[in-house]
Amino acid sequence: MKKLWIAAAVGCASVSGAQAQSSVTLYGRIDNGVEYMSNVGGHSRWRLASGEWGTGLFGLKGSEDLGGGNKAIFKLESGIDTSDGTAGDTNGRLYQRYAFVGIANDTYGTFTLGRMLAISNGVWDFDPFVQQAWSSASLVRSRNWNKTSNNIQYQSPNWYGIDVLGQYSLGNTTSFNQGQKNADGTFADYGRSDGIQLTYTRQYFQIRGIFDEMRDANGRFSDLFLYSREYIAMINAYVGKFKLQAAYTHMHADATIAGAPTSGDHEWGGVTYQWTPVFATTAAVFHINTNGDALQGGGRATMFEIGTTYNFSKRTFLYATAATVRNSNGANFSLEANSQTSSDNPTPGGNQSGVYVGINHSF
Repeated sequence: MKKLWIAAAVGCASVSGAQAQSSVTLYGRIDNGVEYMSNVGGHSRWRLASGEWGTGLFGLKGSEDLGGGNKAIFKLESGIDTSDGTAGDTNGRLYQRYAFVGIANDTYGTFTLGRMLAISNGVWDFDPFVQQAWSSASLVRSRNWNKTSNNIQYQSPNWYGIDVLGQYSLGNTTSFNQGQKNADGTFADYGRSDGIQLTYTRQYFQIRGIFDEMRDANGRFSDLFLYSREYIAMINAYVGKFKLQAAYTHMHADATIAGAPTSGDHEWGGVTYQWTPVFATTAAVFHINTNGDALQGGGRATMFEIGTTYNFSKRTFLYATAATVRNSNGANFSLEANSQTSSDNPTPGGNQSGVYVGINHSF
């Protein structure tokens, strides 16, 4: 892994040196914290954890001026667990977050091809806890921070406050909706997926709508929290030192497992108060309600969360977050964005509480 990173960096640096109008940037984020959680399968737990406030990552990005207002761009980005130095992917991908190349034009927009975060990650800047370890991803069991391969993506410029993002992920098989599989028949990746995001931005508010579809490798909407259709409406409002945020999500899947949820509604609301230019406090409530049997991953849950950040500089800050999740009878939603079968979930029908503190540095 280390040799591959070095080779990639040297190769990109060589390109930068050969082309006077090219630029390559090495960047990353290191995040480590100490976490306490109650009712982890019936037991409490202390641990050192990476990526509590934001995923540890390491990447290369660059551009080349092609003239006529056009630029060639690329981005290669990998997640890193900086608590033990391991890569953030178990499927052998070197750049599991981003690996794309494209063309950008200030007038006509940006067109890219490759692997990217799925379009549902557009909830990030409307989430009061900016998709921390405990955030808008928790009660939807990570549905809104997926990554997809074989993408064709277009990002428009800003037209009078409006911009559009469209994403289409090919399954790369002879069947239109299906995706690639491993030799043993298990899913290697998603099937065909697609989505569109529309954002309207003004001085004191911002609204965004997202529609997306994520199919399994058989081309079906077989799991509400993995392979489903999703509709999202969100708003940010800025009032003095206050930032107000709210969102509503509806998810829908097909009934492929008896008792599994096929419909879910997820809402949240939060407020951030900027006490000083370097110190802020955030509080939020998240709620999920599904129509499925709790034994199959459904039920209801509400998560209450409060946190704070203190910036030493533009690149380094301390953070502290506390939260609790309250489950309906039989449900096992966690503070974390876990699957229904994760051993880190609370006992069915039980609650889970926790706190983490840490430091985050970007370069």
